[in-house]
Amino acid sequence: MKPRIYIETSVIGYLTSRPSRDFTSVTRQEFTRQWWDLCHSAFDPVISTLVMREVSRGDTNAAQKRIEACAGLECLIVTDEAIELAERLMREGLVPLTEPEDATHIALASTEKLDYIATWNFTHMVGPQQKFKLQLRLNEWGCHVPLLATPEDLLEIL
Repeated sequence: MKPRIYIETSVIGYLTSRPSRDFTSVTRQEFTRQWWDLCHSAFDPVISTLVMREVSRGDTNAAQKRIEACAGLECLIVTDEAIELAERLMREGLVPLTEPEDATHIALASTEKLDYIATWNFTHMVGPQQKFKLQLRLNEWGCHVPLLATPEDLLEIL
């Protein structure tokens, strides 16, 4: 059985966005495309109703590309258990109160016992210090701890 991986919205954004002129964004777009082309052979990717809500926002044409990228992926429903854990993440200061969606992505991956979260969100998820704090606290609370990683990180294990 392949490991299950939660695809957070930022990954879909980099996958489908127009080529950027910014070096960091171009690099992330390329890593994302390379990883996406290979990920289905190594992982069972999943998204959530929250991801679908987020990818549907904004420019109609861009949103349509993001929605199409999600087609065929298993879509998890955000549960009460995930909402409670997300609230705890925010209450404890691990994710700012202004970012309930980020807390919910983390909480859903934990409560659904997914193996990985793929994200480009360094501020609230995969920045080294933030990742350490999240993983440490989830472990202390007895929660399942998914591995938080960027598509670039995940290319290393394919």
